[in-house]
Amino acid sequence: MIHELKLLTRSAARARHWLLDSAAPLWARSGRTPSGLFAERLTLSGEPDDSYFRTFVQARHIYSFVSFGEMGWTGPWRELVSETVETLLRNAKRQDGFFVHQLDSAAMPTDGRADLYDQAFVLLALAVSGSALGRPELFTEAELLWDLIETRWGHPAGGFREGDIADAKLRRQNPHMHLLEALIELHRRSGRSRFWESALRIAILGRDRFVDRGSGALREYFELDLSPAAGPTGPIAEPGHCFEWAWLFEKLADLGWDEGTILSDQMTRFARDAGIDRVRHVAINEVLLDGSARDATARLWPQTERIKAAAARFRRIRSPAEAAEAVDAALGLEQYLGTRTKGLWRDKLREDGSWVEEMVPGSSLYHISCAYAELDRLFGSAPLDLALSDIIPVQ
Repeated sequence: MIHELKLLTRSAARARHWLLDSAAPLWARSGRTPSGLFAERLTLSGEPDDSYFRTFVQARHIYSFVSFGEMGWTGPWRELVSETVETLLRNAKRQDGFFVHQLDSAAMPTDGRADLYDQAFVLLALAVSGSALGRPELFTEAELLWDLIETRWGHPAGGFREGDIADAKLRRQNPHMHLLEALIELHRRSGRSRFWESALRIAILGRDRFVDRGSGALREYFELDLSPAAGPTGPIAEPGHCFEWAWLFEKLADLGWDEGTILSDQMTRFARDAGIDRVRHVAINEVLLDGSARDATARLWPQTERIKAAAARFRRIRSPAEAAEAVDAALGLEQYLGTRTKGLWRDKLREDGSWVEEMVPGSSLYHISCAYAELDRLFGSAPLDLALSDIIPVQ
């Protein structure tokens, strides 16, 4: 166990160093608009693209910068978070109370449609900023939005409709997962009981309708009545989402919902057995319920969810195996961070080990900051005794 703990400590220290010394200052300054928005995308040299600014990405950046502040970053996170929150409330909120999908660089709406996925991240941003900025009125703002979601988008078969953008003939677990994430944070940070009650309803929905009883995997797609989708989409499972739900179930267990650990065990077992490429040290994009690979490309975000699940489970189980899994997951993610401009990343690793050439998506900063915050909670004060450049080459 001593060896595994030493490696895990080093992983946490490297994560903290990269996040606070490279990523936070870069994303605080690059592409920041006079209107109060964060960059949507950067080139691999750090130049911003101002073509569009999606609301959920702005909400994710709010979450990331609150995380930086809570981890001890001394940059102007409060000012940046406050300005972006006010910009969203002023410019992105529709007259009916929902938030638009997309803005331009002046923070003017360019796509006024409302989407459940977007609303979930607005709720998350209101949760963390309400707490970090000492502004309880933002919790009330979240209650108003949650009222709208419940009354306007509640579905008779359970869960919620997805709004104006998603295909209305197919239902997905993904926006419900992010609603659960936001509601847990709203409960934890505000103490308001309705958020806990709503979180439990979604957790039970996930247990009863989204998780496949035979394999323990999380299904992705459903018919309108939440039966598994017909055709080839029905047996699809994403290892990253299995890990993400497992992490959320660990959180619920910490808050007193005992079933969370059982579900976490089931989903983590499936994702690790079917969804990890041990040669590349990565979680792949898609598998089927029988454990066969459907898409062996590995995006960045599943690596972060693998870290989060392993870190949360290590806190509970304290086993060498969980520590080793967290270390391997962290090493897998570090491959993506080996860019010449520190604080950036690559997003898609092909099966042959090559990278897809594209701009750096700002949406991934939320995933990375959340994963690295989980590691930091384990060993936040560990010394940086192994540099990131010691183990990953510049790509």
